[in-house]
Amino acid sequence: MRGRVSDTARREVDGVVAPGFEPVREAFVGNFAERGELGGAVCVVVAGQVVVDLWGGVRDRATGARWSADTMTLVHSTTKGLSAMVLALLHSRGLLDYDERVATYWPEFAQAGKADITVRQLLAHQAGLFAFDERVDRDVVADLDRLAGVMERQRPAWPPGERQAYHAITLGFYENELVRRIDRDGRTIGQVLREDVASPLGVGDEVYIGTPSSVPDERLAALVPPSWWVRLTSMPLRLTIDAMRPRSVLHRSLVANPGTGFYVDPEHVIVRDLEVPSGGAVATARAIATTYGAFAAPGGPLDMRPETIEALAAPATPARMGYHDECFRGPSKFSLGFMKPGELISFGTESAFGAPGTGGSMGFADPATRLGYGYVTDKMGMELQGDPRDLALRRAMAAVLAHE
Repeated sequence: MRGRVSDTARREVDGVVAPGFEPVREAFVGNFAERGELGGAVCVVVAGQVVVDLWGGVRDRATGARWSADTMTLVHSTTKGLSAMVLALLHSRGLLDYDERVATYWPEFAQAGKADITVRQLLAHQAGLFAFDERVDRDVVADLDRLAGVMERQRPAWPPGERQAYHAITLGFYENELVRRIDRDGRTIGQVLREDVASPLGVGDEVYIGTPSSVPDERLAALVPPSWWVRLTSMPLRLTIDAMRPRSVLHRSLVANPGTGFYVDPEHVIVRDLEVPSGGAVATARAIATTYGAFAAPGGPLDMRPETIEALAAPATPARMGYHDECFRGPSKFSLGFMKPGELISFGTESAFGAPGTGGSMGFADPATRLGYGYVTDKMGMELQGDPRDLALRRAMAAVLAHE
C-alpha cells in the first residue's frame, strides 16, 4: 500500500542523515518499496557538510551482492558535469577564458571552418560538432592524437552559435583535448579530475573517468538496462523515430557516435582505462555530491575564485535560434558544460548547474543554497524529464531546505 513502507524496505538502506533530513531517507526507502529501485545511493552536501549519505539494495542482480558504501556505477551523461568541473577549475586558475576561441588553446582546431568557435559556444552545444563524419572506433578513442586529428578535420554543421544540438558523446572528446592543450603536463580530464578535484576533496578513489584495471569488479554495480517495452513507451514517439533515422541529429549525436557502448565489458563490468568524458564515468553518489559541493561556493579545498562560481551560476546564453535543441526537439539550457534548470529538467534554483544521466543518475550544485547533490542507480530508467526516484529524493530535500 502506497504511503506505508515495510520493514523489509527499510532494511535495504544503510548510511546516515543529519537531524532534519530524515524525509530524504524516507524517500530513499520509498524508492525500494514503491518505485522499483534495485540498488543505488544518494548524497547531499550543504555548506561543505555531508547531511545525507545513503546507499542500499543490490549491486549485482545475478549474484544478489549488496550495494556497499564504496560501490560505484556508470553514470552516463552525469559524467558531463564532472568533465565541466575540470574546465571550471582551469578557469578559476586563470588558465581558461570561456569567451576565448578554442583555437587559441588548440591551433589545429581552427581547420574546416572552426576558427571562430568559442569555448563558451562549444560547451553550450552550439558548435555544430555533435557528430563525427569519419569512422571512430575504440582504437581511435584510445589513441588521443589520432582522435584529435579526427576532431581537427571535422566540419561543423552550422556557423558557431547559430543553433543548438546536444553533443551527446563528442563534447567530452573536444573538452579532453582542450584540457590536454592547456594543462602543462598534458594530462587528460580523467587525470585532472582525480588528482586536482576528487583527491583534495577526499573522494579520489570514488570517481573515475577511465576506470583503472586496479579497481576490483566487486566495487562496481552492473547496470540493468530497461526492457524494450519501457524504452518504447517512455520516450516521446518523435524521438523514438529519430533514434532509428540515420540522418537525424539524435541518431548522429547518440546512436551512431563513438563511445555509446564502449563501457560494456562482460568480464569486468565495464571497460577499463578508456576515457569517454561525456558518458563513461563511474562514481559513488558521495563523490558526485562532494565535488559539486566544492563548486557551490568560492574558496574551499579547491580555492575556487568567486568569478568562476558566478559564471557557473549565471543564466545560460542562448544560440541565435534560441534554446530549441535539434537533438531533443525541444527547449533545453546548457552553460559552460553543465545543464541549467529549464523546461526539460528542473532542479534547484536558477543558479543551479548540473548534469543528468541516461538511466536516472543526477548531480548538481546550487550556489544559492551552497548545495551539492548526487544520486546513482544500477536499474536504468528512461524518463527524459527526470527519473521518478531522483525526483522523489529532490522533492524531499527541497522541502527540508525550505524549512531551514
